[in-house]
Amino acid sequence: MCMRVALKFAYDGKTFSGYARQPGQRTIEQVLLNVLIEQGMFQDVKIACFRTASRTDRGVSALGNVCAFDTTVSYDAIIALLKNDASEVFLYGTKEVEPGFYPRHAIRREYRYYLQNNGIDIEKLLCAAGLFTGEHNFQNFARVEPLKNPVRTIDAIVISERKDFLILDFSAQTFLWNQIRRIVSALKKVGTGILSIEEIRQGLDHPEKKVDFQVAASEPLLLKDVVYDFSFNYVKEYKKKLLKFEKSIVSSL
Repeated sequence: MCMRVALKFAYDGKTFSGYARQPGQRTIEQVLLNVLIEQGMFQDVKIACFRTASRTDRGVSALGNVCAFDTTVSYDAIIALLKNDASEVFLYGTKEVEPGFYPRHAIRREYRYYLQNNGIDIEKLLCAAGLFTGEHNFQNFARVEPLKNPVRTIDAIVISERKDFLILDFSAQTFLWNQIRRIVSALKKVGTGILSIEEIRQGLDHPEKKVDFQVAASEPLLLKDVVYDFSFNYVKEYKKKLLKFEKSIVSSL
C-alpha cells in the first residue's frame, strides 16, 4: 500500500555545496536522498514525487525544513529510520499526509538570523524593522525572479539579544529569494548609521526606483521551522538535539 509521508529535518548548511542536487557536488538534497534510498524508502525520485518545502541558499542552515515523498514502506519502518539516523542531515519528525501533499504550501515559515552586535544602535534597528512588517512590495529587498509577484506579507520580526548577537526572527507564509538577507543588510546599515530610516521607507514605498541594499552573509541564517495545519510525530529528546545543533552552527560564525 502506497502512502505519502512528510519528514522534518535539520542540517548545517556550511558543510555542504548548496541545497539542490548538482553533478559532482555534495549537496544537502543529495545526502538526504542517499539516506532515503539506502533505507529503501523509495528508488526513483520522480515516481516518489519527492519535494521539499525550501531550497535554502548555499551556507544557510535549517532546524526545521520539510520534505515529502510517496512510499510503500510501513510507517513503523520510517519511525525506525528516524530513531537510527546518524547522517549529517538530522531526520527527527514524520507524518503520514494526504496524497498529493506539497510541502511548499505551508501556513508559515520561520527564519532566524544571527547578526553580530558590533556597535549597532538597537533602537534604530527596531524602528527600521517595524517598517517591514505587513504587506509591501519588496522589489528593492529581494532578488525577484521574472514574472514573480514581489508583494509579500511579513507577519512579525522579533529581535532579541544573546551574548554577542542580535537574533532576528522572521515569520511569514512565504518569502522571496534573498529577501531576509537583503532586509538584514538594510537593518544593519541603519543600526550602524550608514543608512537612515527614511531611506528604508523610500525603498519600500517606491519599488519602481531601484535601490541596492546589498545582501547579508548566508551563514548566520537558519530556516527555523515550516508550519502546517498538522503536527509531526517527533523522535525522543529531539528538542535537546536541535538546541545542540543550533549552538554548534552559531559557535562557528
